[in-house]
Amino acid sequence: MPTFKPTAEQIAQYHEDGYLMVEDLFDAQEMELLLNIGRGDRVKSKLVDNPKDTSGRESKLWLTNDIDTPTIYNAICRSHRVAASMDDLMGAEMYLYHYKMMVKEPRVGGAWEWHQDYGYWYNNEALYPDMASCYIAVDRAYKGNGCLQVLKGSHKLGRIEHGTYGTQTGADPQRVALASKHMELVYCEMTPGTALFFHGNLLHRSDPNESEDPRWSLICCYNAKHNPVRATPGHSEYRKLDHWDDSQVREVGQTHWNELQAVIA
Repeated sequence: MPTFKPTAEQIAQYHEDGYLMVEDLFDAQEMELLLNIGRGDRVKSKLVDNPKDTSGRESKLWLTNDIDTPTIYNAICRSHRVAASMDDLMGAEMYLYHYKMMVKEPRVGGAWEWHQDYGYWYNNEALYPDMASCYIAVDRAYKGNGCLQVLKGSHKLGRIEHGTYGTQTGADPQRVALASKHMELVYCEMTPGTALFFHGNLLHRSDPNESEDPRWSLICCYNAKHNPVRATPGHSEYRKLDHWDDSQVREVGQTHWNELQAVIA
């Protein structure tokens, strides 16, 4: 079973770059469980939204702030590997704001426009940008199937004005173009189980999926205890987050999978 605690050097790198990639944070069995559960989860499939990019192409996602149900999603979001690491990286007590499954289907999955997550959450009256996410690759993510792209160090720019592009919230394109002249564009190619911790002000986007390969990812989003925010559907005010032992990912995941199979049968 993988374990992880960020080193002082990794924490410094996170603050300098706005992100930290950790390979093999979850193992193949854990990701297989997550993928099978995600594909068979009829409850979550009813929550699916289909935001459109500027060309009209759709990407699917579902989002929830349920932290109590014993599911593999909560076992991952509460795990020491993710939740305790987020506390260390942000230097504060963090709680789960929400989590979501992103689904980019082969050939049809649309782009995500340049944005900062705080660009969304600012409108929920989050007072500070002391928010962050952990993106976990469930499928292999690479350029061809629309992997995540980031502008290295862009979290230092502060919040950029956001507007509506397609049906998505996106950052001011002129400001992004200016930042792109001075900051390195990084394609975050990731194998299943690799995780990317990133700051709420980091500019990021993704291209459409032009490949034959799906790109599923689980994103666990956190807010600092000291950061007031207005609760909205799927987005929570402060609730203390107890961390679960890393072994719970596999144990809770197996129980979750067995329950789904019983329903399907």
